[in-house]
Amino acid sequence: MRRIHRTRRDWAADLGLFLFAACFAAVSSQSIPVPESLGPAWRAADQAAGGLACAAVLLRRRRPVQLAVVLLVTGGVAHYLTGPAMVAVFTVAATRPWKATAWVAALAFGPLPFFLWQLPEMSEERAGAAVTYFALIVGSIGWGLFRRSRQQLIASLRERAELAEADAESRAERARMEAREEIAREMHDVLGHRLSLLSVHAGALEFNPGAPRAEIERAAGVMRESAHLALHDLREVIGVLRAGSGDGPAEGERPQPELADLTRLVAEARAAGGRIELAGPPEGAAPPPLVGRTAYRIVQEALTNVRKHAPGAPVDVRVTGGPGDGLTVEVRNARPPGPDPARGALAGTAQGGGQGLIGLAERARLAGGELTALPSGGGFRVQAWLPWQG
Repeated sequence: MRRIHRTRRDWAADLGLFLFAACFAAVSSQSIPVPESLGPAWRAADQAAGGLACAAVLLRRRRPVQLAVVLLVTGGVAHYLTGPAMVAVFTVAATRPWKATAWVAALAFGPLPFFLWQLPEMSEERAGAAVTYFALIVGSIGWGLFRRSRQQLIASLRERAELAEADAESRAERARMEAREEIAREMHDVLGHRLSLLSVHAGALEFNPGAPRAEIERAAGVMRESAHLALHDLREVIGVLRAGSGDGPAEGERPQPELADLTRLVAEARAAGGRIELAGPPEGAAPPPLVGRTAYRIVQEALTNVRKHAPGAPVDVRVTGGPGDGLTVEVRNARPPGPDPARGALAGTAQGGGQGLIGLAERARLAGGELTALPSGGGFRVQAWLPWQG
């Protein structure tokens, strides 16, 4: 037999129902119509059966259906089983499936047609007792069904609360992942640009150790300045990580690049030896900060890819558009010089995993625009459109 673990609350409920059944049998003993023809021995056996039935209430959690069937069947012979039968029927309705409850209810009300058929011939006392019995059984079943529906409602609410908590944790985790991805994109864009400038000048010094002193000093100055700016940008990005704990500057305090900073960006790339033509940005009203910052990052990453994968290739940067038409950014590099003209910026996919272009496409999507990056005439072309509301 399966062992049932009962809590203190379960024991309190079982003892309460046991006392209810015993008290009901004791109180109703004076009003139960017992035929005078029954002798004292039968009366004593009837009362003993009632006591055993009350004690059997403590077993209601193990075999509630069987207990209810036994009490309902023997209730037609014994006269003190109404209280225990009510408890058993209540337990079935509250804890067992609908089918089992229906069968027990059918057994309980099976004698009802015979009672109605014999009602005209019954005495008023006996008819009143029978009506009271059926009413008590109806109340017990109804109370059990109410308790079961309430338990189901509580379980449903608890499940919803657990799902809501899990969903909140999932949303928080997604938010953390998005924040980490944003920081990773920021570090990739900013540090990749600075370190690529360092790599270009370091490579020039390595392969041309006999360069004039002025040129070496200029390259060393650019390297020092690029390293200083890289450290500064790194501190800014780390400040974002510390902002959540209050140890660093808030997000709004970070100086963010704008579309007007493209001129400075191109000047830095030209100082590193790049051949870059810049058309734009459009004069007049400035685009929204998110659009301008996204356009800046697109050009920055595209120039970084050209330096890494198509060194020496001429680059054409065009930024056009305006309010209502959107902002179009195009960065095109021609066929790079050297024996392998097919590599171009497309080699970034093979050497760097293409994560930079994937990050740019994600940036454009978050800004409400779109980005394409395809080979073009032996070189490579990155084109993006960003919304600019009128």
